[in-house]
Amino acid sequence: MASVTYKNVNKSFGDVHVIHDLNIEIADGEFLVFVGPSGCGKSTSLRMLAGLEEVTSGEIWIGERMVNNVAPKDRDVAMVFQSYALYPHMTVYDNMAFGLKLRRTPKNIIDERVREAARSLGIEQLLDRKPRQLSGGQRQRVAVGRAIVREPAVFLLDEPLSNLDAKLRVEARAFISSLHQRLETTFIYVTHDQVEAMTMGTRICVLNAGYLQQIDTPFNLYHNPRNVFVAGFIGSPSMNFFDAELKEQDGSLVVETKEFRFVIPENLAEPYKQHLGKKVVLGIRPEDIHDSQFLPSNITPAQIEATVDIIEQMGNEVILYLDANDTSFIARVDPRTRARVGADMPLVVNVDNLHLFDSETELSLAYEYKQELIARERGE
Repeated sequence: MASVTYKNVNKSFGDVHVIHDLNIEIADGEFLVFVGPSGCGKSTSLRMLAGLEEVTSGEIWIGERMVNNVAPKDRDVAMVFQSYALYPHMTVYDNMAFGLKLRRTPKNIIDERVREAARSLGIEQLLDRKPRQLSGGQRQRVAVGRAIVREPAVFLLDEPLSNLDAKLRVEARAFISSLHQRLETTFIYVTHDQVEAMTMGTRICVLNAGYLQQIDTPFNLYHNPRNVFVAGFIGSPSMNFFDAELKEQDGSLVVETKEFRFVIPENLAEPYKQHLGKKVVLGIRPEDIHDSQFLPSNITPAQIEATVDIIEQMGNEVILYLDANDTSFIARVDPRTRARVGADMPLVVNVDNLHLFDSETELSLAYEYKQELIARERGE
């Protein structure tokens, strides 16, 4: 097992700069997820760690060893690709054993490792089959098994679930998470799917256009995004954003948009007072907008009204596409809602969970304040 460190890492392809000064410290045994939109640099970051791409500048360390000039085979990492990259003419057993045979590992050790990995993955009965005889989920497990038998210091997984259907993806997520807990090895995982990132990672590294936006726990990313990009990327459906201004009214701090006007609770107002009179971006998550007939307990409510444009019945919840003063936004409401398309509807916003960002820098106005608040509430 080993820690991983990126120190001021940059990567360019010709004149195109794709990774900008990446600095990350990944603890031994951690499950870190790189997440971001297509082209953000997450796979390139992983491939540089694996040795499949050269570092333009900066350093990458695995444990106490800088590996910039170390051959991929000597880095003590194992990689699982999106395509699985199984040899079609080989059996499952031979696919899993191939890397060990190249290293001239004794046959008895190869057999022991392959069969032990197969047992842990539930694919013992598949060892004599060829890849074409396997389902997508089974191929994915074989690819993971091939990595396990090497007993690497670091596991690298590059969108390994992308080729699976929805049901198998859910099962595979749980399987990989349990595998990490069992092996207690460092896992670094790349995905564009923020749901995968939130459910699997102990920490998540959010990238955009080659820049590190925020690295934090899933809880902190959701409740205290550093900027507008992170706020909009983490969460499904995405956070709603409104142009707004901070004002004072009767001694209280108020955030005002052309659609709504909210009083900020006194216990949350402190970090915003210095921004009085400024233009801001107001963020409200869809799950913090409720049908007024079905309110959760322990919220600070603010009444609004909007017209229902579209209704999506999800079974356990209902997604409402709404309009207020020609501004569209989304709400996730109780499945018992009686919302009707085309009708005006009273709604309630939980103002305890409002997010405010600088309209120019798009940075959170209360990031440090909220980090301290979250840490105190969670006893950290």
